[in-house]
Amino acid sequence: MDGIIHASDRRPGIGKAAISASGIHLNSRIVIEDDFLSCRSSIRRFRRGEIIAGAGVLVDMFARVHSGVVSASTMLPDGREFIVEIIAKSGLIGELEVLRRQTLNLEYRAGSNCELHFFEGRLLRDMYATDPCFREKVFSRALARVSELEQRIIANAASTLQARLASTLLRLSAVYGKDSANSGNELTISQNDLAATLPASREKVNQCLRRLRECKIIDGGQGRIRILNRKALEACANGAFSVK
Repeated sequence: MDGIIHASDRRPGIGKAAISASGIHLNSRIVIEDDFLSCRSSIRRFRRGEIIAGAGVLVDMFARVHSGVVSASTMLPDGREFIVEIIAKSGLIGELEVLRRQTLNLEYRAGSNCELHFFEGRLLRDMYATDPCFREKVFSRALARVSELEQRIIANAASTLQARLASTLLRLSAVYGKDSANSGNELTISQNDLAATLPASREKVNQCLRRLRECKIIDGGQGRIRILNRKALEACANGAFSVK
């Protein structure tokens, strides 16, 4: 996570974020999501498709997604890419590896034009060591991510490609919906990335997308998907409605 192009020294204001020995507080409440407002951050902007950090790299920085989305991927034994997670605004990158002082397990790539704020790993380790509330939040977030991935794996094993695709589109709509500028019905994702998220072949994913378009459940093209009929898409995800 190098190549930083801009640094900003963010000082705490009265009644806003402030650092204490026990961590970062906002109105006396610990927060992870508010991008460590009072801390010195290095800012870098990435264009869609750019590599942010590669797997196997040892870094002592973590990052917060300030805008856009970031994909985290690995390679399957057959050589295909598997996008494990798409990280939206306010999501953290590399925080667990920083805490454990380990190399990155996944490759991080800009899924759209995005801006990331980078912070020193020491900051996170100090907060984790001294503040039980902050430690609990980090632990809860990690468990939630593991649980969500486990549920996806179980669902994928028992679902048709059509149901998996519909479920993935709904899940991504919730991710994109975290950005106030996006209602969640507009997804900026290439067909290659969508296929890697499932994972499935691009040809089969294209067939399923075409059927969904023909039924006017979705629309769009050129790396964009628009959800037109959410209830029908939910029925597809649950296997209650099959698109022929």
